[in-house]
Order: sequence, then C-alpha cells, then structure tokens
Amino acid sequence: MSALEQHNLSNSGSSSEKIRRHSELLSAQLQSLRQQMYPPEAMKSLKTFTSREVATLLGIAESTLRQMSIDGEGAIPDRKDNGRRVYTLAQINKLRQHLAAKRPSEAKRFNPRRTAGDKLQVLAVANFKGGSAKTTTTVHLAHYLALKGLRVLVIDLDPQASLSTMFGYQPEFDVNPNQTLYAAIRYEDEERRALSDVIRQTYFDGIDIVPGNLELMEYEHETPQAIAAGRARGDGMFFRRVKTVLAEVEDRYDVVLIDAPPQLGYLTLGAIFAATGLLITVHPAMLDVASMNQFLAMTSDILSVIEDAGGSLEHDFIRYVMTRHNPHDVPQVNVAALLRSMFTTDVLTAAVVETTAIASAGLEKKTLYEMDRGSVVRDTLNRALESVDAVNAEILAHIEAVWGRK
Repeated sequence: MSALEQHNLSNSGSSSEKIRRHSELLSAQLQSLRQQMYPPEAMKSLKTFTSREVATLLGIAESTLRQMSIDGEGAIPDRKDNGRRVYTLAQINKLRQHLAAKRPSEAKRFNPRRTAGDKLQVLAVANFKGGSAKTTTTVHLAHYLALKGLRVLVIDLDPQASLSTMFGYQPEFDVNPNQTLYAAIRYEDEERRALSDVIRQTYFDGIDIVPGNLELMEYEHETPQAIAAGRARGDGMFFRRVKTVLAEVEDRYDVVLIDAPPQLGYLTLGAIFAATGLLITVHPAMLDVASMNQFLAMTSDILSVIEDAGGSLEHDFIRYVMTRHNPHDVPQVNVAALLRSMFTTDVLTAAVVETTAIASAGLEKKTLYEMDRGSVVRDTLNRALESVDAVNAEILAHIEAVWGRK
C-alpha cells in the first residue's frame, strides 16, 4: 500500500473508526517490536549475574563464593566461554537458603523473608498526576526486593497496563478477558475467579504478577450499580474487595506492590484500603505538587466517608517518594526543601534523580537492575543505580521495621 493510500485510509470514516485503526496499527507494531527484542518465544528473560555481583548481593566475600562453587555447595553456576562463573537469580536464591541453614545466627540476613508473626506488607503506589514515575517506582522496587530474596506479588491496577508491559506482557495480546484483578473482585458470582487463578509467574525469580488491561475499567462502571442494588456489603463492599482477595494468597508472599491508576476511582480506593503502607510519588515541580495537593484533599475526604462506613484505615507508614529530581535545578531544589519542611520524615531522605539511564532502560522495557554493563555509560548507570538503590533501601528499611527488625 502506498503512502497516499495509507493516508487516505487513515483519514476516512468516523473518529471512532480512525482511532480504532490507529490502535490496531500501533498494537501490531508493538507486537512486532517485542518479537524482535525477545525472540524466539517473544518473552523476556533475566540476565545472569557475575561472581562479583552475586557476592555483593549475598554480602559475602567473592573468595567464599568461589570456594562454595568448588565444594559444590548451594548451587553450581554455569561458565562462560572465558571460564567465568555466572549465576541465575534462582541459583542466587538457592545460595541464600543454603547460607541461612549453614549460619543460623545470620539466617535473617541471608534469607530476609517474613516469618511467623510478620505481617504481609501491601504497598500501594499512588498519585493523581501522570508522569510522576509511579510505574517506574513500582517495577524498580519489585526488582530490588526480589534481588534481596523477598517473594513479591505485583498487581497492575492501571487499565493502561504499563507495569504489565514492563514485565513483558502486551495487554491486548497476552491478557485475555477475566485475567486481571477484575476477575477476582468483580460482582457476578458466576464469573468471579480465585486470585490464584490470575496470578502469573514472571521471568524474574521471586516475582509474580497479576497483569492489567482495559477490562479493569469495568469495575469502575459496575461498582455504582452494585452499590445501588445492595450487592456490595460486608467483605463485598467495593473498598474491601481487594483486601479480601489478597488474604487468599498472603502466605505465598512477603510484599505485595500495587500500581494504582492515576485517578481516585474505586480501584484506587480499594488499593489504599488494602495497603499497609502508601508510597506517593511526586516530581518536585510546583505544578506536580499542586496536583498532588488535590489528590491528597480528595483522598482524605473520600477515606473519611469509608471510615464512617466502618472501614478502619491504619497504615504502617505513608511516605512521599521524590522522582525525576534534578538536584542542579534550583526551582526543584526549592520545592524539595518545601516538601521536607512540611512533611519532615514522611518524605524519603533519598530521591530518584532524573537520568538518561532510566529512560534508556525504559526503551528496552527494562529496569536499571536488568541493564548490562556497557549498554549505558558506566558513570551514568552507576549514579542512577546509587539513587534508585538508596530509595529502595529506605523503603525496605520501613518494611523491616514493621517486622521488628533493624
């Protein structure tokens, strides 16, 4: 088809037909690009880790790791053509279990998973404003926690499904009807599915996902009807449904991360009610802060109504995460200082800096933790990793404090 014919076809018909054609063209192109990036199965896979990287993750000397390999302890790594040992994340987790058993006094350090009495941590990442790096924050935190040895469930509650895309799923091709969280919280008894039925394993050992797609919007449409019909009562009330279904699988995970939609609808309220902690992402620019203020005001008003309806809301922590921060931009520095002066310790000490490394990783549907050395300028990647690590370490510290650890 010639360029002129494509132009004429693109501009024919109603607006809805034109938009639908654009969506179909873009979906097909995205699918083609994915197959080029991840052949032959068109699925993502995780890189392997060098002995140095593994020793750092485990907190042991590289010589100790080498001796364990020689003695056949824990996990036997593969070798590259140059003879260097490389480990998969599954093998690293196997080493964690081995070290925890071998050194009982340091078991929690090697195997940080929650134990009896430790409450499942459900963190909702939320904000009104698009572009606050909500999804980027969620996926980097998920990868960081999994690299530390925790079992993580990520839930994509955004109908745009950016989080699902980061894990290698193209929503319109890979997520069929009744395969999102909507399937577990919908109001029709005969169509509802157990949460375990819609959880999928990911390529990243230790992380499972409940993917999203546009069907999540059905919950926003059906909830007012269910309330009017009296079908949303008790544990079935709209704001309790997410928390109720999470109880079905809580023994399988240490942390649940929920990427909430960028609006204050029924899905977001359900996520906030289910959460034990809130992470509110904010870009330190005045327009973004003003938008966040509206989000906070509306959230407060609506949560007060929920509390009046019998919903108890007590989060273990609420923290503001500054994202895309340029420490050399004076207006941003002033806004960051303003937030810290008002909210003090509720603002994370660390901030995610604005960097081309995160943007470059995003183009490949990767996080910084998946990038190979050499794919980005080393100093740029190191600075970006230092920034993201600091933020994620602070969040992990809050989780461990809830569990009664240092």
